[in-house]
Amino acid sequence: MRPPRMLPPGRLCTFALLAAPILLAAQSSPEIAGIVARLDRLEQENRALSEQVRDLRTALAAARAQQPVMQVGQAAPEGTPTANRAPDHGDNTAPAAAVSGDAASPAAVQATPEERLDIQERRIDEQAQTKVEASQRFPIRLTGMVLFNSFLDSAQSGGVDYPTVAAPSAGAGHAGATLRQTLLGLEFRGPRSFWGGTVHGSVYMDFYQGAAPLDEWLRLRTGAIQIDWQTRSVMAGVDKPIFNPREPTSLAQVGVAPLTGTGNLWLWLPQVRIEQDLAFSPSTGLRARVGVVETHEVNPYGPTPANSPVEPVRPGLEGRFEAYHNLDAQRRLEISVGFHTSTTHDSGLSVPSQLVSADWFFNPWKRLEFSGAFFSGQNVASLGTGAVNQGYYVLGRYAEAINTLGGWGQFTIHAAPRFDFHLFTGQQDYEDQQLKPGSVGKNRMLGGNLYFRVAPNVLLGPEVSQLRTFYVGQGTRINNHYDLALAYLF
Repeated sequence: MRPPRMLPPGRLCTFALLAAPILLAAQSSPEIAGIVARLDRLEQENRALSEQVRDLRTALAAARAQQPVMQVGQAAPEGTPTANRAPDHGDNTAPAAAVSGDAASPAAVQATPEERLDIQERRIDEQAQTKVEASQRFPIRLTGMVLFNSFLDSAQSGGVDYPTVAAPSAGAGHAGATLRQTLLGLEFRGPRSFWGGTVHGSVYMDFYQGAAPLDEWLRLRTGAIQIDWQTRSVMAGVDKPIFNPREPTSLAQVGVAPLTGTGNLWLWLPQVRIEQDLAFSPSTGLRARVGVVETHEVNPYGPTPANSPVEPVRPGLEGRFEAYHNLDAQRRLEISVGFHTSTTHDSGLSVPSQLVSADWFFNPWKRLEFSGAFFSGQNVASLGTGAVNQGYYVLGRYAEAINTLGGWGQFTIHAAPRFDFHLFTGQQDYEDQQLKPGSVGKNRMLGGNLYFRVAPNVLLGPEVSQLRTFYVGQGTRINNHYDLALAYLF
């Protein structure tokens, strides 16, 4: 069979030209117009993109010509982006990386694989030296604050660095400097527990126990082991009273809580507590916290009966119920009520210790916060009232609890990203009719401080406060305190 005959190329082109009008005529004119319009738009966009690419290349070349090349080990200039810089380990031995990939130094680009491997090994060794490792292989973190305080007190300080009561008799002014309020903490997170709970906890210490220079040792402050579930948690440890978790802000009073003896019941107590969250909406809910605490009992007010010591510790029941509402992502309102009840045993007698409390937090504006607490009760000296011990008294076979009323408040002003102002006041008032002349009938403090962030983790905090103590039948004593604190947070 003879193969088919192929047309010569010239005749094939002629045929295509003659057939094109016929094929085009088979298409509707609107479709052809749409195709032509799209082709025109694509050509215009491609032309614009080409011009932008040329402009970017010109600008990049000019920037490279003006930017100096950084050598290995040279510090980046102030304000240079540091996204690709190596972390500063404090010893200046780590090689400095280039600021950006385009401005890398020739030495950094031409580093051999052996040099890069050596650098990585050194970094691994540094991390191994600075890492805190737990024997049980769970994450643990070192935290705390190196705190330096220099202070000056007026004549009514009684020789105390930061007195909680103005001394009844005047003395010489008291001044000094200390690192005793430095904090050390360990925070840990363990594996999952039963029913899907997560375990975490902490231990915090300071050096406040030793009073003499160079005679300072570690003191346990607080610690906890806690298991959290979705809406419930259980905690065992040493912490502030359950009914009073808040306190004012201060770098001057850290060894004891701020406003101790003037409205803040703070004493750290061994406790076991349960917390339950109940959410009514994504922004509103109720939080309940109830637990058992171990109180640290103190001797009675006045002379101690012979051969009848007070029981040093007693169980107590405490609770706190908080209602909260988030106005938005930056503003919230929290209002809480709480209670404490226990019984003091002294000289074969039982003395009740009972109080009710309230605390709050509100920031109607992101730069302004208002917080505080209030309590009213009897026999509360064992919960942290500073140098004033006026919980109860014993007369023969009769004992009576002393009524106490107190509270504190604080305004916080976030004036700028680096500046925070705190203005605080507190007062603790005792029932004068139950006290002897010369006893403390009322204790009041007014003060304020400034937090200035020298660096993201360095705070400079000057503080000024005035303590006024009213003695029954003897008038008022005043002590002024001036403090300058420097804190390094880690």
